[in-house]
Amino acid sequence: MNRNLLVLGISILVGFLCLGRINGLAVMSVDIGSEWMKVAIVSPGVPMEIALNKESKRKTPAVIAFREDERLFGEDAQVVGVRFPKNSFSYILDLLGKSIDNPIVSLYQKRFPYHDIIADEERNTIAFRIDDGTIFTPEELLAQLLHKAKEMAENSAGQKIKEAVITIPGFFNQAERRAMIQAAELADIKALQLINDYTAVALNYGIFHRNEFNDTAQYIMFYDMGASSTTATVVSYQNVKTKDRGYVETHPQVSILGVGYDRTLGGLEVQTRLQHYLAEEFNKLKKTRSSVFDSPRAMAKLFKEAGRVKNVLSANADHYAQIEGLLDEQDFKLQVTRDKLEELAADVMERVTVPIKIALDTSQLAMDVISQVILVGAATRMPKVQEILHKYLNIELSKNINTDEASVLGAVYKAADLSSGFKVKKFITKDAVLFPIHIVFDKSGEEKSKQVRRTLFSKMNAYPQKKIITFNKHLGDFNFSVGYADLDHIPPHEIPAIGILNQSTVSLTGVSEAFKKHQKEGVTESKGIKAHFAMDDSGLLQLVNVELVSEKSIAVEKDEGTFSKLGSTISKLFSGSDEPEAEKVEEPSKEDIKPGHEEPEAPPVAETVAKPNSTNGTTPEEPKPSNQTEKSEKKVTRTTLKEPISYSETKYGSQPLIDIKLTESIEKIKMLELKDLEKVRRETALNMLESFVIETQQHLQSEEHKSAAAIGEIEKINEACSSTLDWLYEDGFGQSADVYELKLDELKKLTSELSERVYEHRERPEVLLGMESMLNGSKIFLNNMKNLSGGETKIFTAIEIETLERTINDTQEFHQIVIKTVTETKLHQPIKYKVRDIANKMALLDREVKYLVNKAKIWKPTTVEEKVPEGPISDNQTASTSESNSTSHVESEEGITTDNKEDAITEEESLGSTASKKLEPAKEEQGGEKNDEHLEL
Repeated sequence: MNRNLLVLGISILVGFLCLGRINGLAVMSVDIGSEWMKVAIVSPGVPMEIALNKESKRKTPAVIAFREDERLFGEDAQVVGVRFPKNSFSYILDLLGKSIDNPIVSLYQKRFPYHDIIADEERNTIAFRIDDGTIFTPEELLAQLLHKAKEMAENSAGQKIKEAVITIPGFFNQAERRAMIQAAELADIKALQLINDYTAVALNYGIFHRNEFNDTAQYIMFYDMGASSTTATVVSYQNVKTKDRGYVETHPQVSILGVGYDRTLGGLEVQTRLQHYLAEEFNKLKKTRSSVFDSPRAMAKLFKEAGRVKNVLSANADHYAQIEGLLDEQDFKLQVTRDKLEELAADVMERVTVPIKIALDTSQLAMDVISQVILVGAATRMPKVQEILHKYLNIELSKNINTDEASVLGAVYKAADLSSGFKVKKFITKDAVLFPIHIVFDKSGEEKSKQVRRTLFSKMNAYPQKKIITFNKHLGDFNFSVGYADLDHIPPHEIPAIGILNQSTVSLTGVSEAFKKHQKEGVTESKGIKAHFAMDDSGLLQLVNVELVSEKSIAVEKDEGTFSKLGSTISKLFSGSDEPEAEKVEEPSKEDIKPGHEEPEAPPVAETVAKPNSTNGTTPEEPKPSNQTEKSEKKVTRTTLKEPISYSETKYGSQPLIDIKLTESIEKIKMLELKDLEKVRRETALNMLESFVIETQQHLQSEEHKSAAAIGEIEKINEACSSTLDWLYEDGFGQSADVYELKLDELKKLTSELSERVYEHRERPEVLLGMESMLNGSKIFLNNMKNLSGGETKIFTAIEIETLERTINDTQEFHQIVIKTVTETKLHQPIKYKVRDIANKMALLDREVKYLVNKAKIWKPTTVEEKVPEGPISDNQTASTSESNSTSHVESEEGITTDNKEDAITEEESLGSTASKKLEPAKEEQGGEKNDEHLEL
């Protein structure tokens, strides 16, 4: 028994620990596009589920609006956007990390002229100005959308969520990626990774078709036309062998081979064409003197209607566009055909195939090796787009993937893989660099300075990856630049949208001092200054560290052991050339990327015999051998010396929020969240007060309330409810939550006594019937106890029988008193014996009966063989008895009767009548499945 209690205690403790871990276990993904936002979660027992919004829809408009000190999201924000377009913001993703002179910003201003976009000169970016005192940056607006996505995920998972994988367009540059990371931080989200949208789609396709892949590469193209951009991606699927855990494993891998894109080709461009066409047709009707183009509200209405008509025409040949009160209370109705829409977007449709050409060129593959072309994105539903693609590719287009949710589901699988709380089937993803990166520096040692360019990451290089560039001819402080290069594969009109091509300048200081320090330490050869770069899973480039690497000669005894000789022989296989090297880019032996704050692993130390000359002009300080015997006993080896080089990095282009501006943004978003919480609390309190008043008035008309009410009580409550309702409908809607809650508390106090009497009169008869049934059953059990306790079979003691009989008599007497009191007391009078008093009395009797029933279950008569023999006990008998007791004890844990009757009874008595009841969950936990927080997807 004691062992069972110990197991039960441990089980409860472990249960609480597991519960604590599970509560913080869920992760999410956010696919935040230009027009829509989708959220998916993975939580214990819920693998890869779409989180629904408050309208129970699977996708939410990526729109945020502000009106009268309120903040609205999704469909509510769209409604506000029609009436107050200046205060509603959509397609925010397109503006991340861009300066005021970026062509994408200019196009945005052309499409949505009612927004006041200003330049942030300090950060070289933009901001929206709502009024003189309200300004929002794109990061702040996007952070609020991400926080709303976090709320949706938490409501769906039923727990707090901190970690997420966020999708981004693959053509995002470094500034845009940094801006997305900062938006996530402002939303209190830890971004596990930024994943390119096409990579997430490819991963989603792969996890559901992993059984179709083998050692031979399969090539597939994904064509994704969304709201504002289009991307064509060539990927390969193949099973590869890895040795990450010390042994060879085979896992499927998806690799990005080629990417082509068009930032401005999408459904938004077609929708804008239709919007302007409808506006021109309305002006032709001359229903009003005003031009519809001069009314932001009218243009917002036309934009919304153009989007609806465009979607309908994807499935119908014609449809009517109609708006009530478009301008000056004039209605508008016009029939639009699919042919007319395709005519309006004829020049747009000519660009449909361009991303495919670029993707094939960058992948260096021909179309005949592509097995499938899979359509992704809502805009691919347009028949004209499918017609052009089919004609150009001459292949059947595949639609075997969810165009809306493929990206977010692939991202949430990656989130589960990156999270420490889940275990998923391994699926390797190898993304690729879209914009090549090179290093530019001045060549040292010449009269005329000459710039040297070295490619750090070339086009379609796989990442995550580390690279090292070595500077061998710089002996003093110098600078080098990091920027984009070789953008010939990008269409010329797309290059200005990338922004500033020179990303940063790195200034190195203390170089000559580092060389002098190494010379003093007897350096034989300098390996140059090495700059370590890393591109992480999110596609962010980081300069990890800069160091001077040199080699030093050391004389050691030649007499070596067998193990030393073997090590020296092996090291020669990895030794490098002693000749001076030109500046070059190296790839570390390991491909795994460490976080930016961690130091990279040092390369293995090479042990070779030093040459007399070195690159820096120094000679090794070695003792010259006095004779041949001493020379034969010495050997010269080399060791590697590393000296960190101080550096500063100046980044160009859009800058992140820092210092005061970052603090202001955090406080601004917090204040908005507090206002939202207060708004929810106020609305909840208002609804509860109104509902309570109406329900109370309805209840007062029922017979049970009338019969239970004292004289004048109903009239008093009715009067209070009527006055509260009148106040609510006249002056009460503008009050705070505290006022509503105070009013509700006053009404509850006024109605509490009547409500209690009604409840007692309604529930008491059933409880009394239950007590009567319990008394009858207890009396039968008592008689059986007395019969079983006669003769030699004595299960129960006389004290136990007497205690049960006394409890039954007390309960019977209480039952009679309650019935008599209820009969003599009128319904409106105070209640002396309440339902909870009756239930407590029944619990006392129930406890005694259950204790005796459990005792009867575990009782077993003692046989003659089990009696302990009299006289001295031998060692064999002692061992046998101990073994028997041990076996009997184990059997009792499993629910089998125990041999040691007296000990069992004593333990039951000490535990009370609920002991057996407490042991039941412990057995279930031991026999059930293991509660593992890891989830197999």
